[in-house]
Amino acid sequence: MTDLGEVITAMVTPFNDNLEVNYEAAAELANYLVDNGSDGILLLGTTGEVPTLSKDEKVELIEVVKEEVGDRAKVIAGTGSYSTQASIEMTKTATELGVDGIMLVTPYYNKPPQDGLYRHFKQVAEVTDLPVILYNVPSRTSKNIKPEIVARLAEEDNIVAIKEASGDVEQAATIHRLTDDNFSIYSGDDGLTLPILSIGGKGVISVASHLVGSQIKEMIQYYKSGQVQKSVQLNVELGDIFDKIFMTTNPIPVKKAVNLIGYEVGPVRPPLVDATQQQEKALESLLKKHNLL
Repeated sequence: MTDLGEVITAMVTPFNDNLEVNYEAAAELANYLVDNGSDGILLLGTTGEVPTLSKDEKVELIEVVKEEVGDRAKVIAGTGSYSTQASIEMTKTATELGVDGIMLVTPYYNKPPQDGLYRHFKQVAEVTDLPVILYNVPSRTSKNIKPEIVARLAEEDNIVAIKEASGDVEQAATIHRLTDDNFSIYSGDDGLTLPILSIGGKGVISVASHLVGSQIKEMIQYYKSGQVQKSVQLNVELGDIFDKIFMTTNPIPVKKAVNLIGYEVGPVRPPLVDATQQQEKALESLLKKHNLL
């Protein structure tokens, strides 16, 4: 069974004031995340503003982070897009760069039917021997991968997990029922990590772990060791963080929060806009409450 860890952080992509990728800051941030609860680092995801990155930027970011923390944590690359051919090409590139796993988002914008989704994921997975995580996020892609399609894909040797961000715990439970124990389900929503664990989930691909990674790791380990009440209590304590870092479009709030705690990850790239003054004040208050400032 492929083990990519329990807490994988979907890392923000640091930019400088000129909106160029800040690779030095990326290395520093990756180290901080691994030191604070992250078993793996996911690059080139939603939180990493992947639609705004060029291929050259993607390649260098993978190289820098792999060099920095690759001996201590799994490095996973988001290589999927709305183009099957482009997804294949980026998957081949990431494989050659030595990442530990691939994440493939549901093709967005062109709204393929379920058979189209199946063929897309299967064709991309066939070009790599790396473990592949499916990424189901209907709120961004307008398409939900049905559990039956996930189960068919799980029969492929290297499709080993799903990041389930539909918000539907019953759907996650159905996926767990239809797949064997070698297939891992990760929560794609920080606030649903504990419910996903309760139906057999592996862990979380997290945004909040930029701030409270060690506590999220502890919450998961409490649950899995049978200390359910301690896990529930930690989930309650972290609940306002899980909520407020999504007060507006991700990654706007978390990027502002990471800047506030002292890691210079810079602004977001257009078409996103930076947090408002009111949002920044709310984040400052949140961070102070949790002794992060």
